[in-house]
Amino acid sequence: MIDQKSEILTDIGSPARSSEWINELLLGMRLSGLNYRCVQMAPPFGIRFDTDSQCAQFHFVAQGPVMLRLGDEEQVLETGDAVLLPRGGQHCLLSSPEVESRDIGQIGALPLCAGFSCVGEGSPTDGGVPPVRLFSGCMQFDLGGMQPLIPMMPAVMHVGTLLSRYPEMLPMLEAMARESGLERAGAAGILSRLADVVAASIVRGWVECGCAEVGGWVEALRDPRLGRVIAAVHRDPGRDWTVAAMAAEMGSSRSVFAARFRSSLGISPLGYVTQLRMRLATQWIAERQVSIEQVAERLGYGSQAAFSRAFKRATGKTPGAVRQAE
Repeated sequence: MIDQKSEILTDIGSPARSSEWINELLLGMRLSGLNYRCVQMAPPFGIRFDTDSQCAQFHFVAQGPVMLRLGDEEQVLETGDAVLLPRGGQHCLLSSPEVESRDIGQIGALPLCAGFSCVGEGSPTDGGVPPVRLFSGCMQFDLGGMQPLIPMMPAVMHVGTLLSRYPEMLPMLEAMARESGLERAGAAGILSRLADVVAASIVRGWVECGCAEVGGWVEALRDPRLGRVIAAVHRDPGRDWTVAAMAAEMGSSRSVFAARFRSSLGISPLGYVTQLRMRLATQWIAERQVSIEQVAERLGYGSQAAFSRAFKRATGKTPGAVRQAE
């Protein structure tokens, strides 16, 4: 459990409650696979992934080693390693640093089922080096109420940094290693679901114990009184939120609450509510094809016209323009 500052312990009396509100917000986290690949490549090889920045990329090394290169950074992934790239981006998996890379789409693939394929070529080298086996997944990454965390996350999140704290992840990795041979019926489906769970566990572990350096927003969540307010707003963004109502959730006066909120998050309470509503509205309109009238109703606006005016003020675009852009 997260270590808490003494003043927070005084607020709640029990450190176990310090993560209640983080846990509640994490319930909105969704990692859903768009494209999974089992990859087997004989050295030398270089594979390039161009993952959309709105998606996450997950890699599990069933048989390594393999080098991960992202920009100017390189790290070696050994057998059993798993990494999540929460913002995707262009990156390469290489058998050695000097090898040129090719786009993963240029390598022969055998579709197994919808959204799942086997990719590979070559055979063991003359030196008898066994091929590298990988499992990769491109995932739609929706943190719901935790969406502001994504830009704050490391470019590469490594499961190895969490295993000592979360040993329950090890059996999941071992199961992925067993299933990666695709020898059992339904292995593709099991691998896909395991990848989703491991990736979500990496995110949860980082939120719970590894992201103190990102500052205000997370620290506000870790403050159980402010965290309670933030969780309530995310749980019911369409409520008629006032400073008084939010202060009541925290159990303080309006002035104390407003000052503490702004000091922690750098924004006024009502400004935060508006930002959340506009972020949700953009997501619902662009990705989920919810009607503008329904969005306005869900977010507590008295009319579609009132919502459209608020949306244009906050984003500089009309809801209709966001829909047409998709």
